[in-house]
Amino acid sequence: MKVPRYLSASLSLVSVQYGDIDSATRLFSSTANKSNHIYTAMFKGLINNHMAEKVFDLLDEMETKPDSFTLAILFKACADLANDRAIKIGRKLLDEMPENYRNDNVLLSSAMHMLMKFGDIQNAERIFRLNKTKDIITYNAIIKGNTYQKGFSIFYDLT
Repeated sequence: MKVPRYLSASLSLVSVQYGDIDSATRLFSSTANKSNHIYTAMFKGLINNHMAEKVFDLLDEMETKPDSFTLAILFKACADLANDRAIKIGRKLLDEMPENYRNDNVLLSSAMHMLMKFGDIQNAERIFRLNKTKDIITYNAIIKGNTYQKGFSIFYDLT
C-alpha cells in the first residue's frame, strides 16, 4: 500500500526521532517523489541516532539537488564522520554548492565547521574571509574551530 507523501514523511520523521530507524526507513522507502524536506528530515534523524554513514547511502539515491537546509545537514554528517568518504562527499558538495547559497551564514558556518573537522583550517578561514555578511554565527564558527590563540585574535579583530 502506498502511503500519501505528507503522511509518510510525518510518520517517518516521528519514527526516526524516537529511534525506530527500521520503521522510518520503511516509510521513507514507500514515499514516492521525495522532496528535499523529506530527505532533510530523514538525514537529521539518522545523524541524531549516530548513523551518519547511512545518510551518504541515501544521498546517493537522492534525485534532486540538495537545497540550503539539506546541504547544512549534509555538512554536519560529513563533519561528524570526518572519514575518507565524508571528506570526499563534503568537498564535492561544497564545490558544487550554488552561488546563491554563498551568502547563507548558517550554511557557510556549517561548511566552515565541516572543513575544520577535516583539519582544513585554511579553506575554512578562506570561506570566512570571503563572506561579506559576517554575523555572530560565522564568527562563532571560526572562533570555535580555531586554536584558542587564533580564536582570541579573531575575537579582538571583531571588537
